[in-house]
Amino acid sequence: MLGKLFGNDKAKAKTVEIVAPLTGMLVSLTEVPDEAFSQGFMGPGAAIVPTSGVVMAPFDGKIGHLIDTGHAVVVEHGSGLELLIHVGINTVEMKGEGFKPLVKTGDSVKQGQPLIEVDLDRIREAGYSAVTPIVVASEDLAEGVDSVYGDTIAQAAAIMTVHLKSAK
Repeated sequence: MLGKLFGNDKAKAKTVEIVAPLTGMLVSLTEVPDEAFSQGFMGPGAAIVPTSGVVMAPFDGKIGHLIDTGHAVVVEHGSGLELLIHVGINTVEMKGEGFKPLVKTGDSVKQGQPLIEVDLDRIREAGYSAVTPIVVASEDLAEGVDSVYGDTIAQAAAIMTVHLKSAK
């Protein structure tokens, strides 16, 4: 009865908090120098201009997919939400140089667990942008995404809140 008056776990499950997977500056996707991300074709979200080279799990979940070159990872939340963390723009062209995956597809992860070590200088020296889009890949589950732009420290606070669609 008190749960009905004051909310319960199901009410809390209507949003997913995304903590910063990297330290840097959180910016709008419109600032990403790639049309697929900046125009929202890859899904809603934000991006981090990183100052640290360790990508960490933004929540407890599992690795839905780790790209072979180590430049991108999809982390799945228990709600079904899938979050793509794509380190850099066109960094697939680096063929794994500068990326050290610390997990593999199917692994369970805890919030804050290191997922990928990234050599940011190597990305920049190769002529690529290190800006890291963080997008909701399962946008059919998301009703909306709120972001808090500005300086962010990995794991210090939520940078995005994903509002899930109600189950019908």
